[in-house]
Amino acid sequence: MNYLVHAWLARQSDAAILGALLGDFVHGPSALTDWPLPIRAEIVRHWQIDRYTDSHPAVVAARAIFDPAGLRRYAGIALDVYFDHCFARDWTRWNTASLADFSARVYRILHKHRHALPPRLAAIAPRMQAHDWLGSYVQRESVDTAVRGISTRLSRNGDKLIACLDVLHTHEEAMQAAFETFFPELVQAAAAMHPSF
Repeated sequence: MNYLVHAWLARQSDAAILGALLGDFVHGPSALTDWPLPIRAEIVRHWQIDRYTDSHPAVVAARAIFDPAGLRRYAGIALDVYFDHCFARDWTRWNTASLADFSARVYRILHKHRHALPPRLAAIAPRMQAHDWLGSYVQRESVDTAVRGISTRLSRNGDKLIACLDVLHTHEEAMQAAFETFFPELVQAAAAMHPSF
């Protein structure tokens, strides 16, 4: 899951949303001590959600579609972004409040805590808001834009991540079916997760 779904799964509080967004930027248990308990718990929950996602049979099967092109290692990144699009596209199925209102809440939280954010997230957050990354996931073309942007931040093999887009387009129906199977189960599983550390 990418930023939108992680933030939404933590929507019960602003501290939880912040922790959910920090999950990709805080590495290892020793780094958790830098954060208050509610944020720390959501960082760990983010990691649990990622493990659940990576091991879910529907996601494993979707990643396998990238195998013939030798792109399985990069497929998870492309799928995370694509699943955010699927969720944004079906936003009203899961929410009564608007995506615009939720996105604005996330941007406010990031701005409020901007001085405490890890450097990489601090650099990304203003661009996220300026270009409304969360709201833009409604449009299918935003998947390609986001994946291309992520490819420039990889230390190597960004071209392989971009190559995932062709596989994604070719097998989009299968990717949508994977999301439909996986996502309701993720919502249930995430609600039952109680991080301990």
